[in-house]
Amino acid sequence: MERLIVVSNRTPAQGERTQPAGGLTVGLHEVVQTRESLWFGWSGNQAEDADAKPVQVESGETVSYATFDLTPEQYERFYLNFSNGVLWPLCHYRTDLIRYWRADAEAYYAVNERFADRLLPYLRSDDTIWIHDYHLLPMGKRLRSLGVKGRIGFFLHIPFPPWSVARVLPGVDRLLESMTAYDRIGVQTHEDAENLRGCFAACGLEAVVEACPIGIEPESFRQTAISSAASDEVRKTLRSFDGHRFIIGVDRLDYSKGIPERLRGFARLLERYPQYCEQVTFLQVTPVSRAGVESYRALKQQIDELVGSINGAHGTAAWTPVRYTTHGLAREDLAGLYRHADIGLVTPRRDGMNLVAKEFIAAQDENDPGVLILSRLAGAAPDLVKALQVNPLDADGIADALHTGLSMDRKARHEAWSVMYGEVTRNTAGSWAKQFLDSLEMATT
Repeated sequence: MERLIVVSNRTPAQGERTQPAGGLTVGLHEVVQTRESLWFGWSGNQAEDADAKPVQVESGETVSYATFDLTPEQYERFYLNFSNGVLWPLCHYRTDLIRYWRADAEAYYAVNERFADRLLPYLRSDDTIWIHDYHLLPMGKRLRSLGVKGRIGFFLHIPFPPWSVARVLPGVDRLLESMTAYDRIGVQTHEDAENLRGCFAACGLEAVVEACPIGIEPESFRQTAISSAASDEVRKTLRSFDGHRFIIGVDRLDYSKGIPERLRGFARLLERYPQYCEQVTFLQVTPVSRAGVESYRALKQQIDELVGSINGAHGTAAWTPVRYTTHGLAREDLAGLYRHADIGLVTPRRDGMNLVAKEFIAAQDENDPGVLILSRLAGAAPDLVKALQVNPLDADGIADALHTGLSMDRKARHEAWSVMYGEVTRNTAGSWAKQFLDSLEMATT
């Protein structure tokens, strides 16, 4: 079997290499442990002399990790300004948040070339290369120009917009043309695949695009939830709810996640269904990310104000309606809390997949499962059809779904959960990787 080369903006942190937590590390854990692999990417470090420093290689039994530094300017222009200030909002349909500068675009292409140049000395002629996500869209073209003739695949973990949105990006034709270097391009949903094919067609280009939705490792996560449900940390949190039923939302700070929208929906629940006052608590866990980006600072302020407004309007001396933390919780603690929650509230305005929804389903007690409320704009929505699906922009719709979920009897909850659990166990992280790599292996180079 040929060696697998995985390329991503960041390689897994030391702890994640044996105990994967993020979507990509979970998705690739099985495959890199069962065949010779090299995982290549940015170290996460910045240094003024980064271009002169050698690639650092850590060898393992089956998988080795190779990393290199970026300069502060590369980090700012490639990562903050273009990847997260242009491509991220574009792909999440938020063209109003795009802040485009040509110098940032040129830095983006230059750093992609740097990735390829740095990887080249470590490649063998028969390697299979799998590049991941929006930071590295044009990297394949540079590898081809350097003489790489083997199979190169690419997977986009976030949504891809239709041509009517994508054409907003200056130089979008250049970006799309660079992506034709890949033998296979994978995306999360059939809608994303149709959108990307439409963009290629609009520019007179051809590429092989396939929908290949990523999953989780449900049995492992389920066992984590079972063992963590009675842990001291989870029990302490549950005691703090003073016996109230509770709703949980877990997302990093991002405008795509629909956090203000769900808070408005919860507020409408308390206004329209006052029987839930002093009976239900909403726990929102939102680790801060990209704090250096202005739109994220503004979002945090908006959320802070909404939480304060709801708690001020509805709270009492004995009850705080919204419990909100910007500190991340350990994965095992989240799993235990999911298992106890009455409602999992997942309301992205747009999402590639959203593995929180799948983890919530995997964590449930089959004898008394909670209810998943899911945005119909999440990539997971077409698979999790038995969730209570909502439009995240409709606060009253979210309130109605919360009321329905809190009112469902055990039989109805179990019937919905069992269908969704079947889907989560059918389409796993391992099957996702196998499906894409099997397709890539069939490509002719």
